[in-house]
Order: sequence, then structure tokens, then C-alpha cells
Amino acid sequence: MAKDVVCGMYVDESKTPFKVEREGRVYYFCSEHCLKEFLAPEREFKRLKILTVFSLTLGSIIAILEYLIPYILRVEHNFIWLGLSNYTWLFILATPVQFIGGWRFYKGTLDAIKARQANMDSLIAIGTTAAWLYSTLYTFAPSIFPTTVTFKGPEVYFTETGLIIGFIMLGRTMEHVVKGKASEAIRKLLDLQPRSAKIVKDGEEVEVPVEKVQVGDVVLVRPGERIPVDAVVLYGYSSVDESMITGESIPVEKKAGDEVIGGTINKSGFLKIKATRVGSDTVLSQIVEMVERSILSQTPIQRIADTISSYFVPAVVFLGIGVFLFWYLVWGLPFTSAFIILISVLIIACPCALGIATPAAIMIGASKGARYGILIKNGEALEKLHKVNIIVFDKTKTLTTGETTVTDIISFNSSEVEVLRVAAIAELRSEHPLGEAIVKSAKTKNLKLEEPDSFEIIPGYGVKAFYNGKTVLVGNKELMKIHGLSVEHVEEKVRMLEEDGKTTVLVALNDRVIGIIALMDSIKENALPAINYLKSMGIEVIMLTGDNERTARAIGRRLGIDKVIAEVSPKDKAEVVSKLRREGKVVAMVGDGVNDAPALVSADVGIAIGSGTDIAKEAGGIILIRDDVTDVVKAIMLSKKVFKKIKENLFWAFGYNVTLIPVAAGILYPSLGLLLNPVFAAIAMSASSITVTLNSMLLNRWTPKNIS
Repeated sequence: MAKDVVCGMYVDESKTPFKVEREGRVYYFCSEHCLKEFLAPEREFKRLKILTVFSLTLGSIIAILEYLIPYILRVEHNFIWLGLSNYTWLFILATPVQFIGGWRFYKGTLDAIKARQANMDSLIAIGTTAAWLYSTLYTFAPSIFPTTVTFKGPEVYFTETGLIIGFIMLGRTMEHVVKGKASEAIRKLLDLQPRSAKIVKDGEEVEVPVEKVQVGDVVLVRPGERIPVDAVVLYGYSSVDESMITGESIPVEKKAGDEVIGGTINKSGFLKIKATRVGSDTVLSQIVEMVERSILSQTPIQRIADTISSYFVPAVVFLGIGVFLFWYLVWGLPFTSAFIILISVLIIACPCALGIATPAAIMIGASKGARYGILIKNGEALEKLHKVNIIVFDKTKTLTTGETTVTDIISFNSSEVEVLRVAAIAELRSEHPLGEAIVKSAKTKNLKLEEPDSFEIIPGYGVKAFYNGKTVLVGNKELMKIHGLSVEHVEEKVRMLEEDGKTTVLVALNDRVIGIIALMDSIKENALPAINYLKSMGIEVIMLTGDNERTARAIGRRLGIDKVIAEVSPKDKAEVVSKLRREGKVVAMVGDGVNDAPALVSADVGIAIGSGTDIAKEAGGIILIRDDVTDVVKAIMLSKKVFKKIKENLFWAFGYNVTLIPVAAGILYPSLGLLLNPVFAAIAMSASSITVTLNSMLLNRWTPKNIS
């Protein structure tokens, strides 16, 4: 049986009685409190389903006894059966619904009173209690009411109290279904974590529970197995399926020195890895934590909705009392008819749908984003993202790879291959980034490289080497001039390459320059499609970099970015972002999350891209795990989709209230003689909650568009 420790601290399973089994796993807890916290959502959902069935079942029986049976038997509504009046039986059935099924509404009202504010439960509690109290008094002491109360039809409203509570509970159950969908996404992520790991201990392979793997342990992973913890590859070569973390379907090649993420699948080769993060520090655990945090967080639009509700509820109570007094005292309706209007107004106005309109969409949106490597730290970041009209990109490691590569080779009286080979031989012992890039390019082309006979670094100029009795120089123009070589015939080519933002290296063999090698920080594969798509969405794109002006503008031209701000420090980047915000722009800053942290924090929305295994350290409100610029576009698309759903939800929530409150208040009575029965008011109010919930669940169908 697999074991999990979920308390945030190690628990020795042999010493604690607090454990529970779920789906083939045994979870251990350090205390009874932790166990109860773990089981609370599950128990609450079970209790809610039982109370919903209980309330709807009794409410339906009450409706049959109050309306259908008298009609079928053609008897008075208060007929006698089994020695008691029908109204007494209705009281017996309705009272448990009112005070057992409806207890949560009383509790919610008491909490609101303690907090000195009204809430949604207040309307339900007041409305149903008034109906139940009136019906109870009429059942056992009808003489206290004036004779004008009696009219055709039942004089009590036990059906209303039973079915109102039942339908509202049904709406609450649907809300929990949404939360369950979000929790299910989190649980599926957790289930990706392997339950055991094979570690090397005292030279032997030992299988241990994954929670006992420690940082520094050497772990063995065979083909087809899931990688148990975040680690770095010590030995081996394989392809690893990281789709569960990054959404990328193509397996990623891994070799010695590369990082691997716990939960991903080792597809082909054998790997020996060294654990670098375990337990709550792993990428998987951090993803789960972020999703949970974003689900629980409130957005500005949600806070506005809650504020509206706090004023809306007392306003409705006064409205209900006002229309009751109007119809009863001014218009002269019978007490019972005026009372129907009061109950209907209180029930129809309950803004339950308003309360779940935002969190339901945020919950599913955050969970859905996590499946595609888009991690939302809080709902506020998700809300602001759909309003962004300027995106500021860092250059290095965001739009470019951060790795210098050979882009051009120009030869003079020699072949390009020979120019590269000669330069690579000279740079073979060099540790300079440009030299390493030249050697890497030569090896990529499978050129035969031999060790030079001697090698000398000339600081600020380049390198000098001897090979097969020949002198090789690789460096700038000044290096060539120092050694008496003419560079006039290459200067025009050098100037053109440098204007394009490239760094040039001259290559000389003996007494003449045989070629030029141009190098540049290469642009990421999907950067151009992403920039073009953002511009098509009407979003202004700015590139911000500490690199020199010439190189930055060259990169900007190749990406179609008109506004480039170069040679700025991390502190200056933050000031640029703040200035744009002061101009009234909604700014997103996209960076690699290291030296860009001040700017990420300064923006309306900070987006850390290509975060890999350093998620917890990032300053961004949104984390994109994959090193892919197109995920910025996908994050914006998700934000727009989520907030489209929120607006639709708010429309339905307000639509029911705005449309039906006047009907409940009796606006149709003078012309059509129609009054809204409180049961239909409850159905309409619950329908708004169910509509909002189902509409939010449609977000599960969202898939990111392919941008590249």
C-alpha cells in the first residue's frame, strides 16, 4: 500500500493512529486536527448532498399533500387523515426541513450579524422563517388572523418553505461540484507523483517510499518509470515526457547535467539522477500550492460583488416590507396575498448566483491553466491580465535563448568550413563565451578538431594559437592590426554585420585574414509568432534590455518590435514599467524571473517565463513553466476566456434579480392578476445559481490555440 505524508512535516506511520485510505493510498497525519482538515471538504459535500435529497424529498411530499391530494380527492385542503388535519401533517414534515435542512442559513445569518453585515443567507432565513411561522400560527391558531385571510387555495405555505430550501440546497450542491472539479485537477497532479523510488545506498539499489528520499540521494530511473523527485542527471541519456508539467507533447532529451522534474516520465534510456528537491519543494508540489492559492484568492471584481451584496440584502428586506405594506394597507389585498409578495421578493432577490459568479470561473480557469503549464498565483493577476494593453519583454532568455551562436561565416580565399574549423581549433582551450560558441558550432557540423600546439589568450583582443606550423589569430580588428595584418578588405562586411546587431570575430591564418565569423544571441523559435499575435490583439509590445543599443535594436527589427529600450539596469527596468503605469497603461512585464524581479513586481501583471524548477522563487503573478513565448499569448487567451465567463455569470446573476424582483413585487397583479408563488421564486433563484455553475464548467472545454 502506497503511503503519503500530507501534514507538511514527516510523520512516522508506526507512531500515529491518524490515517485514512483514499484510492489506494494511505495518508498519515501528525494530529487529529490535521486529519479533520483533510476530510472536511469531503464530509461537507456528503452532508450537503444528504440534506439536499432530504429537503427536496420532504418538500415534494409536502407539495403533493398540500396541492395534489386535495385536488384529486376533491376535498378541502385541511382535510383530516390518520386523526390529524392535513395542515398538521404538513407542519410535521416541513419543520425538519426548515430547521435541519435550513440550519446552514440560520448559521450564516448569525455569522453575518456578528460581522455586522447582511449576506445571502439572511434573505433565505428571513423569507422561509416568515413563511413557516405564519403557516404554523395559521395551523394551530387560525382565529388570530382576520377572516379576510381566507381565499381559494391553501392558507399555509409549508410547501414553499420545504421546496425553497431544497432548491437552494441544490444550487449549493452544484457549487461544490465546481469546487470538486478544481480539487480533482489538483488531485490528478498529486497522483502523478510516484509512490516509491529506487535509491543507491551503500552501493546497493534499495526501494523506499518517495517521501523518504532526501536531497543528495542518488536515484535510479529505468525506461517507462516516472521520475520520483526533482533532480539533476548524473549519468545516462534519455527522452523525458514532460507534458504533464509543460503541456509540450514532444519528449525532451536529457543528458548528464540536465535537470529533470518529479512526476515526468522517463521514456527510453536509463538515468542515474541526484535529488535536488523533495517533498513540498518539488515543482509538482509548488504547482498544487499555486493552484490552491489562486482558487482561494479574491479578485477585485469578486470583492465588488461581495460589497454589492452587503448593501443589496438590507435593501431587499426593506423593499419586501415596503411592498407588503403597500399591497396590504394601501391596495387592500388580503393579508395572505400580500404575504406571498413579501416572501417572493425575499427569495427571488437572494444574490447566491452573484456570490459564485467569479470564484466558480476562477477555480476552473486556474485548474485548467495548470494543465498547460500556466500557473496563476492569484485571481487578481488573472483578472488584470485580460485588461493588459502593453506588454514589456525582457530580451535575454525571454525573447532570445541567452546563448551566443554562430549566425554567419564569410570566407576570403578559403571555404566557410575551413574558416570555422581553424577558428575552433584555436578556441578549443578557450573559456570565453564567443570561443565556446565557435567550438560548439564546429562540433555540431562534425568537423574534425585537433589540439593546437600552443595557445595564448590576449585579453581584450582574442586568442593566438599555433597549429601544424601555422599561426592562427581569432579576435577583433585590433588583434589583426597588432600583428601587422591588413583589414581594409573586410571592414565593410564587418560594419554590415555589426549594424545587424551581431558580434564579429576575424580569423587569420599566417599573414592574412581568411574569414569573418558573426555571432549573436539567437532568437527563440516561437518569439516572432508570439509578438505578431500580440500585435494582432491590439497589444503594444516593448522590448527592455540591459544589452547595448545596437544589438537590442537589431533584435527588435527582426521581431517587429518598434519600441526598444536598451542599456537599462534591473532597477531602471522597474522604473520604466512604473512610468508606463503612471501614464494609465495596464502593463504586463515578461521576464525570466531572476534579474527581472523588480520589474515583474512593478507591473500590473508580472509573468515569469521558462521558470523550470525555480517556481517558488519567481516574483511573477503568473508563472509559465515552459520556455515558450507563445504561452504568454495563451495565458492572455485564458484570462480573456475566464473573464468572459465571469461577465456572463454576472449577467445571469443580475438578470434573474433585475427581471424577477419587479414580478415578485407584484407589478403584474394590477394588469394580469398574477402573483409569483414563492416556490417558483426559489426555483428561479436556484436556476440562476445552477446556470452560473454550469456556465463556469464549460471552461473545462478550453484548449490553448496553437500560435506557432
